[in-house]
Amino acid sequence: MNVRRSAAVLAATAVIGAATPAVAADPTPSASPSVALPSGLYGTADPTYDGVWRQSLALLAQDTAGVRPAGEAVDWLTGQQCANGAFAAFRAEPARACDAELMVDTNSTAAAVQALAALGSHEAAVQKAVGWLKSVQNADGGWGYAAGGASDTNSTSVVVGALAAAGEKPAEVVKGGNSPYDALVKLALPCAGAGAGAFAYQPDKAGKLAANADATAAGVLGALGKGLAAGAGTKTDAAACADAGYPAPQQAAANGAAYLAKALQKDGYLTSVLPGAENQPDYGNTADAVVALAAQGGAASAGKPLKWLAANSAAWAEQNGPAAYAQLVFAAHATGTDPRAFGGTDLVAALNATGPAPESTGKAAAQASDDAADRDDEDQDDSEDGYGTWWTVGVFLVAGIGIGFLISGRKKRQ
Repeated sequence: MNVRRSAAVLAATAVIGAATPAVAADPTPSASPSVALPSGLYGTADPTYDGVWRQSLALLAQDTAGVRPAGEAVDWLTGQQCANGAFAAFRAEPARACDAELMVDTNSTAAAVQALAALGSHEAAVQKAVGWLKSVQNADGGWGYAAGGASDTNSTSVVVGALAAAGEKPAEVVKGGNSPYDALVKLALPCAGAGAGAFAYQPDKAGKLAANADATAAGVLGALGKGLAAGAGTKTDAAACADAGYPAPQQAAANGAAYLAKALQKDGYLTSVLPGAENQPDYGNTADAVVALAAQGGAASAGKPLKWLAANSAAWAEQNGPAAYAQLVFAAHATGTDPRAFGGTDLVAALNATGPAPESTGKAAAQASDDAADRDDEDQDDSEDGYGTWWTVGVFLVAGIGIGFLISGRKKRQ
């Protein structure tokens, strides 16, 4: 659910509040940063338009994988917060007070909340940020990228994730009698016609909705009340769009998942909508779709795109750096896949290498857990009079046929 718009479009959207659909390409800041890269920041690309976003995703992904980030990396993020609680995409001079010329935004703020809430011990920063987000909620219950901008699915959804991470109940965060879920339901397409069940980014000038896969992946999570690092859900995935079955926001989530499943059915990946890149894989959006599908219908519902990602995303992640690795970690987490063995790539080690060395990698704990599980299995086998071992082997041989894809990869811009 990344704001995968070009830096120019992202900035323009924030400045003029234009209803520009989110497109499927990752932000592409210049390879040579126009500002000095501060200590503690993940990645080496120009952070002007995505510094806080990629830092937040990196820290959240590390926490998801059991990694304790470097203190300086966390300090860099908290140091980006303005006195009113908001975050901008990047503050080159954090010692300088935020002013009216600094463009703060909901997406950077909500991503930072999700990361800091997960890490713990940052309650004051989290609550200040949530307070600011509440103060700029639109009367329709949603949020735009910039404060006061027209509500869009992506921004509303990432804020919902932040509210949930901070212990808030999104349904009770109301403005003008509307909650975030009311805003999201209004941005969901009906089951009749083109794009059935999808979410739009925003209505066009005539008020019409057009299906947008990027917004749909975001909208599914938002309608479920979940964040970027959502785990697997337990509902049965919808085979097709339906008008009823769950309460409105959950039904919109199910319909959005059905739209994504259909879009992924042929090739296992979503395609870019960038001019000149049509029909090319959109790795980031595909990873987000995996998280959305798993959050709605469980890991099995995301099997085909997960398998495709594991086999094809390594080069993309190496090129695009920390946020890309984080998206893949989220996809692995949502499906119960080992992020340290993702199509032959250790996503966690690769992510850690894009920033300051973490305080702990979590690898030893993960190995200890695996060893304990192995010992439990051995004890159980010994208690079954010799039959346990062969029965277990048989079960895993059969199960391996069905879940092998789960253990079957995104130019370097770190």
